[in-house]
Amino acid sequence: MMSSSIRSRGTATNASGRFEKFETEPCDDGWGPDDDLPPLRTDVRDEVARSLITYNRSPDLPFDRSINPYRGCEHGCVYCFARPTHAYLGLSPGLDFETRLTARPNAAAILGQELSARSYKVSPIALGTNTDPYQPVEKARLITRECLEVLHDYRHPIAIVTKGTLIERDLDILSDMAQDGLVRVGISLTTLDADLSRRMEPRAPSPQRRLTIIRRLTEAGVPVRVMTSPVVPGLTDHELEALLEAGRDAGADAASWIMLRLPREVSELWQEWLKTHEPARAEKVMSKLREMHGGRDYDPRWGHRMRGEGEYAELIAKRFTLAVKRLGLATRTAELRCDLFSKPAQAGDQLSLF
Repeated sequence: MMSSSIRSRGTATNASGRFEKFETEPCDDGWGPDDDLPPLRTDVRDEVARSLITYNRSPDLPFDRSINPYRGCEHGCVYCFARPTHAYLGLSPGLDFETRLTARPNAAAILGQELSARSYKVSPIALGTNTDPYQPVEKARLITRECLEVLHDYRHPIAIVTKGTLIERDLDILSDMAQDGLVRVGISLTTLDADLSRRMEPRAPSPQRRLTIIRRLTEAGVPVRVMTSPVVPGLTDHELEALLEAGRDAGADAASWIMLRLPREVSELWQEWLKTHEPARAEKVMSKLREMHGGRDYDPRWGHRMRGEGEYAELIAKRFTLAVKRLGLATRTAELRCDLFSKPAQAGDQLSLF
């Protein structure tokens, strides 16, 4: 039974990161049951960012740059592929990832400096590719909104990925940018089963609430892609068509999908979750994943890591293709505009005579 101190968290384990010399593990000290412990609180620490825009050359991604205002994510999705990045901070990809967060309070200022550099060449920036920019901590910290204000001032194109309700707070900025073709949002919708969602994504909004997010964004003129990600074989794969239809009915005009990914420590965390929450399906889920990755839990190769390969992966791809065609959903959308990018006037700038 899970201790009350860590209920509503994605995982019950906190194994040391792969770079640590020593490992720690809980033990009974004889002073009473774990249920007597107080709830595990979220700790947020500040990091002074020296740079913000991260560049990549991955052929699997439709963007070459991204920004992340936070490290770690309180949503606690047990399957999150970003969990292993916490090991670089000397922390655990387990509970630490969802309870020991890092915020970058000077992110907006650094972003403005980088966009103002003479060498900067505009291209869409992805926001929320590693951890959710609209996770609960954003309500008080406002770092994502501050970055969005900078991007708005520079008329810079941006693609946002989130499952957080706080994005609705920024509709004033997003709707204005959308009018000029500067923004697109992707909302992650993993399952329509509220109970499964609560166990798998304990602090994320419910499936119905995410559909409401899609509806409110599209009503404000912001284009939305419904992201059926990750598809979990033997657990959520049967919902693929229903997820796409629900997203379309809420207003989404495009769709995408990614298979469940289990890099590094995520595999162990996921398998522990399966044993606890879905023991009858655990073997089927893992056998399907290994079937798609050459017998391994995960294949990190470009071109394979997002969707796997083989008969089952091809079946999911075909089902997706047929469903989006029937529902009128796009898989490719118009490119975000880059021609409107301009650096706003700063104090001390020499004014043009013309």
